Amino acid sequence: MNRRRRGWIFLGVALAVAVAGYLGYRRSTAASQSDATSLQTGTVERGTLVASIISAGTIAVPQSATLSWKTTGVVGTVHVAVGDAVKAGDLLMELDPASLDPSMIQAQVDLASAEQALADLLAGPTALQLAQAELQVAQARQALKDAEYRRSVQQEGYRASSDTIDAAEANLVLAQSEVARAQAIYNGLSGSPEDDPGRALALSNLVATRKKRDSILRNLNWYKGHPTDDQQAVLDAELAVAKADLAQAEQDLAQLRAGPDEADVAAAQARVAAAQATVDLARLTAPFDATVVAVGTQAGDSVSNNTLALALADVSRFEVQVDVSELDVNRIVVGQEATLTLDAVPDQTFVGRVAEVAFLGSVNQGVVTYPVTVVIDRPDASLKPGMTAAVSIATDLREGVLLVPNRAVFVSGGARTVVVLFEGQQISVPVVLGLVGDTTSEVAEGTLREGDVVVINSSTGTTGSFVPGFGGGFFGSGGSGGGR
Repeated sequence: MNRRRRGWIFLGVALAVAVAGYLGYRRSTAASQSDATSLQTGTVERGTLVASIISAGTIAVPQSATLSWKTTGVVGTVHVAVGDAVKAGDLLMELDPASLDPSMIQAQVDLASAEQALADLLAGPTALQLAQAELQVAQARQALKDAEYRRSVQQEGYRASSDTIDAAEANLVLAQSEVARAQAIYNGLSGSPEDDPGRALALSNLVATRKKRDSILRNLNWYKGHPTDDQQAVLDAELAVAKADLAQAEQDLAQLRAGPDEADVAAAQARVAAAQATVDLARLTAPFDATVVAVGTQAGDSVSNNTLALALADVSRFEVQVDVSELDVNRIVVGQEATLTLDAVPDQTFVGRVAEVAFLGSVNQGVVTYPVTVVIDRPDASLKPGMTAAVSIATDLREGVLLVPNRAVFVSGGARTVVVLFEGQQISVPVVLGLVGDTTSEVAEGTLREGDVVVINSSTGTTGSFVPGFGGGFFGSGGSGGGR
C-alpha cells in the first residue's frame, strides 16, 4: 500500500515537471516569435552615397539699395513702377525744373561750361594757338639775343674796336683844336659889345665846338670804361628774364604739341564731376541692374533732403548665408552644389551653389563657425527674401560602395557594431565605416556582405546607438560628414 502510494506520488511529480516544461517551452517559443515579429530590419546594399552638410539660413538678395532725395523740390516725372526691371544708369525719377533752387539752375550752367572746357582741352590746340605759341618762342629768342648783346657790349674791352678807339682819340684831338681856335676868335672879340653880331657868332661857334669835344670825350671814355655795379646788375637781370621767357615759351609750345596735360585733364574732369553731382540731385538713376521693389514718391509730391524715393533689389539671384562648424568648413569649396528646402514651399526642392566660404569665423558660446554663402541663380517666383531655408551642401560622393543603414550601427565601448539577422538568430558583427551620409554609411571594413539583413532595434545586450555627428562620427553641428 505504501509502495503503491509512493509510485503515484512519483508519477504525479513527473507529470508536473513535464507540464511545467511544456508550458515553459510554449512561453519561450511565443516570446521568441513575438521578438522576431517586432524587429525592425534593413538590408546591406551596394549603391551611391552622398555626404552633405546641413544648416539653415534666411533667403536674401545679394544687392539692394534705398534711394532718397538730397535736395528740395517737387517730383516732376516718375519713370518706373513696382516690379519694373531697370539697368544701371536708367533714369528713375526727376524733379520739376520749375521747382528747383536757384543754386541748382546755376549748377546746370556751370556744368555746361565745365563740359565745354573739358572738350576743348581734350580736342587739343587749334592751328591759331600753335601759331601764336611759335611766334612767342621766336620773339623770346630774339629778346634773348638782344639781352646777350647788350650785356656783352657793355663789358670792358668789348665796347669798341681798337680802330673805333683810335678814331675817337683822333677826333678828340681835332675837336680840342677846334675849341682852341674858336676860343681864340672869341677872345679877340671880347672887347666888342655883347650885342655885336661877330662876337655872338664867335660865342656860338665856341659853344658848339665844346659840345662836340665833350661828346667825343664821353664816347671815348665809354669805349674804354666798364659798367657800374648797378648797371651790371641790370644787365644780368635782363639776360636772366630773357632766358626764362624763352624757356617758358618753348615749354608752352611743347605742351601744346604733346596734347593736354594729365593734371589739367584731371582738374577739368573734377570740375565737370562736381557740377554734375549738383545737377544730379534733381534726378535719381539706378546704381545697378535691379528690380523696383518699392516707390515712395509720386509726381507732384513735395520732397526735401532724405525723403524716401524708391527701393531697388537685384532679384536675378538669391543667396543664403549659413554657419558651418570649423570641423566641416574645410570640406566646403566654392562651386559645390547645394539643395534647399523651405517650409514655405513644401513641395519643391531648389538647387544652388556655394559662392563664398568666409576666411574668418566667429565664436559663439565656445563654438567656432564660418559663414558660407549659397547662391540660387534664376530663382523661382515662389521664393521670397526673408524665407527660412534648410540648406544641404553635398561635399562627397562615392559610387558602388557597400551601404548600411545608420540606424543599424551601434556603439559600445567605443567600437561600432551591426547586428545581423541570420536564421532567426541575432549576431553582433564589428564594422568600420568610411563615408557617412544622412541615412546610410559606407562599410569600409568588416564581414558584412551585400544582401545581409541587419537589425535596427536589436534585442541583444548591445548598448548605445550610432548617430551621425555623435558617438565618434565626423559631423559638425547641424550637418553630417564622413570618416573612419
